[in-house]
Amino acid sequence: MSAESSAPDASAAATPSAPAPSLSPWQRAWRRFRANRRGYVSLWVFALLVGVSLFAELLSNDRPIVARYEGTTYTPLFHDYPETTFGGDFRTATDYLDPFIREQFDRPGNWALYPPNVYRFDTINYFAPSPNPAAPSSVNWLGTDDRGRDVLARLLYGFRLSVLFGLALTAVGVVIGVLAGAVQGYFGGRTDLAFQRFIEVWSSVPELYLLLILASIFEPSVWILLAILSAFGWMGLSDYVRAEFLRNRSLEYVTAARALGLSDWQIIRRHVLPNSMTPVVAFLPFRMSAAIVALTSLDFLGLGVPVSTPSLGELLAQGKANLDAWWISLPTFIVLVGTLLLLIFIGEALRDALDTRKG
Repeated sequence: MSAESSAPDASAAATPSAPAPSLSPWQRAWRRFRANRRGYVSLWVFALLVGVSLFAELLSNDRPIVARYEGTTYTPLFHDYPETTFGGDFRTATDYLDPFIREQFDRPGNWALYPPNVYRFDTINYFAPSPNPAAPSSVNWLGTDDRGRDVLARLLYGFRLSVLFGLALTAVGVVIGVLAGAVQGYFGGRTDLAFQRFIEVWSSVPELYLLLILASIFEPSVWILLAILSAFGWMGLSDYVRAEFLRNRSLEYVTAARALGLSDWQIIRRHVLPNSMTPVVAFLPFRMSAAIVALTSLDFLGLGVPVSTPSLGELLAQGKANLDAWWISLPTFIVLVGTLLLLIFIGEALRDALDTRKG
């Protein structure tokens, strides 16, 4: 009886286990990225900060999110109401930081839900207890700048502007750089030669002088700045894509695709481009950090966004003009350096994860 019962166990032990499913190169790269704890944690921290900044209007605003007055519910965050709606004397837009309006909401049956920080990036605190720039207090957690605007609010909105600008500039530069590098590397010959001569001429154009000329003609804006920097920011990436296409176009799978009758654009889209994206992905965080630094530098010099727009560079310029107001420059420096460090850590982890020489 014991011998019979042991037979199935022996046969089961002799049966080979099923092989583990094979992983794609991108899945293996993701596992290597997750193994880099510093880069993986930096990615989540950066994503969390960006996600929080996207809801800046709900976190820092001079308007209540929702209010209840004399039995009626209002949404001042999304609609404008005249002062007469809440018992005021004028039909102008309501100043919800006015002590009279706040007293109205404190009456029985009335209430207002304000954001955690009751200032927007352009709100001037006319009721500050000390002259501007005012030091941090319970009223302004990080103080005010030399115009009475809340530093914490301008940091939050300025961080969002810098990140979104960096993402937009990186996306535009990647699209143009990949297209230009793909055409050069795949077709080669006279096409490559003509593109290289054009890049040499275009890269010799003084970008800063062009910004100075356009700043004197047009009113500074984020879109003009994005267009100018995008016109020059694609050339560095196109060199790496060109080199990858030059290497991959002579491999056997490209020759086989040509023999099967695929067109050049089908070969580029289906075969060569996916195998040439390693340097593009690895350089994305570094390109984004360079875009943030470029925006901050231009704003610091007064060549970037308008003065009324919240910007890290504008805060640094105010810190330089008011050296005794440490609460302006120090938090801005911490935010800027912290953002760049997170992006650098993410970039280093991506570079190591895409290195096929590492297991």
